[in-house]
Amino acid sequence: MDFITHFLLPILSHLGVWGYWIVLLIAFAESVVLIGEVIPGSTLIIFAGFLAAQGVWDIGDLMWFAAIGAILGDGLSYYLGTKGTNFFRDENKFLKAAHIERGELFFEKHGEKSIFLGRFLGFLRPLVPFIAGLSKMDLKRFLFWNVLSAIFWSVSHLLLGYFFGSAFTVIETWVTRVGYSIGVLVLFLIVLYALKVFVVRHGHQIALFTRSIFSSVRTAFVSNPDVQALVRRYPRSFAFLGRRFERSSFEGLPLTLIGIGFLYVAAALFGVIFAVVTSGPVVAVDMRINSLLIAFRSSELIQLFLWITVLGTWQMVVSIAAVATAILFLRRKGIYSAYLWLMLAAAASLSFFGKIVVHRARPENAVYLEPSFSFPSGHATVSVVLYGFLAYVAIRHKGWKRKVNIFFTALAVILAIGFSRMYLGVHYASDVWAGYLLGLLILGTGISIYEWRSSKQGDSGTEEPEPISPAAKPVTVALLFATILWYVAFASAYQPQLALPTQAPTQNVSGDIAAYFTEHAIPKYSETVLGNPQEPLDFIFLAKDDTALTHAFEEASWLPADQIGVVSVLHAAAAAITNSEYPNAPITPTFWNSSVNDFAFEQATASHTIKDRHHIRLWKTNLVQDGYAVYVGTASLDQGYKWFITHAINPDIDSEREFVEKSLMSAGVIDSVEKVQFVSPVLGANFANEPFFTDGELYIITVR
Repeated sequence: MDFITHFLLPILSHLGVWGYWIVLLIAFAESVVLIGEVIPGSTLIIFAGFLAAQGVWDIGDLMWFAAIGAILGDGLSYYLGTKGTNFFRDENKFLKAAHIERGELFFEKHGEKSIFLGRFLGFLRPLVPFIAGLSKMDLKRFLFWNVLSAIFWSVSHLLLGYFFGSAFTVIETWVTRVGYSIGVLVLFLIVLYALKVFVVRHGHQIALFTRSIFSSVRTAFVSNPDVQALVRRYPRSFAFLGRRFERSSFEGLPLTLIGIGFLYVAAALFGVIFAVVTSGPVVAVDMRINSLLIAFRSSELIQLFLWITVLGTWQMVVSIAAVATAILFLRRKGIYSAYLWLMLAAAASLSFFGKIVVHRARPENAVYLEPSFSFPSGHATVSVVLYGFLAYVAIRHKGWKRKVNIFFTALAVILAIGFSRMYLGVHYASDVWAGYLLGLLILGTGISIYEWRSSKQGDSGTEEPEPISPAAKPVTVALLFATILWYVAFASAYQPQLALPTQAPTQNVSGDIAAYFTEHAIPKYSETVLGNPQEPLDFIFLAKDDTALTHAFEEASWLPADQIGVVSVLHAAAAAITNSEYPNAPITPTFWNSSVNDFAFEQATASHTIKDRHHIRLWKTNLVQDGYAVYVGTASLDQGYKWFITHAINPDIDSEREFVEKSLMSAGVIDSVEKVQFVSPVLGANFANEPFFTDGELYIITVR
């Protein structure tokens, strides 16, 4: 880092405008048929984007210079191709005749699109335009694909370097909560990808096996003498049921399955609505998930999820739907567009109506302000309808592997949009879930109507597509490219009005603070994510501020736990495997009053291993007594592991309460201490089903 920051960047910054011409020359050289085979042009262009993020050059100017260089390089390769194959001989070390053969096969397979695709495929990059010239490709068509691919190539490679260059300045933050969040996102994508691969490879076999089982069960059922007697007795009823399971007709098994799915989704949606309206348990879960996501916020991830949430804004939805409509008409499938717009209108109307009826306020501490009500999420509803229907249209005329790839791509986009709404704090989890369910109802209804009409007209979706205009493909590519540029421009300029952090009003407490908790129904127990009570509070601390409280624990040899992050989690895993010490190991977050703990401290035991440790979690309240801020806490002793994810605790949590009080007292950081009966004696279990018992007493400690 020091080499780049203090040595390389100052040298490059002196190049000034010449740096842009160097980038143009690199892009030009790596596209020329002879030189491009040995020039690592793409790597250098990515590095140029990296340097632009450090302020050496302007990223916009670099894009133009790189694109022009790539256009000129491909143009020269095309011209040389018109002069023959004399450059490639078997005796050459790099430019072998076999390369020409591979390039020709690629060009024959992909046709005009090979100019665009070849730009991104290593050694084929300078070969494809050469072979295009050799094949006497029409110059106008070559120029179209050449310009389009050069712009896309330069923008994508420079932005890739620019992204990593921006991340270079914040790498230190990536190893904390940002790193953990990114790790979770990467893990989710890996799981989604693994599931996709599994479905691609084994989906057909599973479907055939399931169909075989169903057929066997059906045969056994029908051949049963008692069933046959019932069929003879009620022929019309069983004839009706039989028609419901016919696979050859849409009104048979397909409509039956759709109807069952519709009823299930509708019941789930009404269940969520009822739970929200009646303040059921789902509301408590919403509050805790919202609090947990707030604890993992960072400026980098906020910016990332703003880009994702833009995909569900009305501007992008209308733009994408309009482009999809144009492409569908170009490909003679315009009938789909009518269903798309009708479903989008239904999604917008029903989600708006739901917001008015339920009248649920937005979560507190959102990243930015939203003027409407919260339930259901309009972004979630529309994303299911838009991206789900586009995936359906694409899937309807593709092979199995492509069907699966398209389905999982659409699913990833839809899930990402919904999660972005939760991460940005503008929706609760139940808002997003209800939006998904509502979107599914609308999408299922629209597709069902289309399939029903198609079955009446004899359109099975497997017939040969109507011939389309030769201009349809390049125009489609141009429209898609324009949509990507519009998305990048819109997302870059998207700056919603930020919301100011909200805090509960301060409450002054006089007299017995323990009694104040009872009088004002303040929670006396820590909670699970579902809101179920866990251990009762062990401590009430009175301290001048956060610094004074932290200093007191550090003076008593308590260490603040590391934030959960990629490095800290890997460190903890290594310490667990080797049974070694990690004195600042992260502590599993837990809840009190719907909020995640604000502080966590730990102290090693005599074993000096990560599996055994004293620890305490603390929450800051909005209470103040005699100028002191009020904090509450729970303590326990970790002894071993539970599921290798969290620790098992010593059930005698009272002994740990006494240990914490004695350690603070010995350090001389306490002004006063009082022990009171706070709750009745408890015999219970925590979120990991670890048992505990306590006499229900609590220490009220004033920190010096």
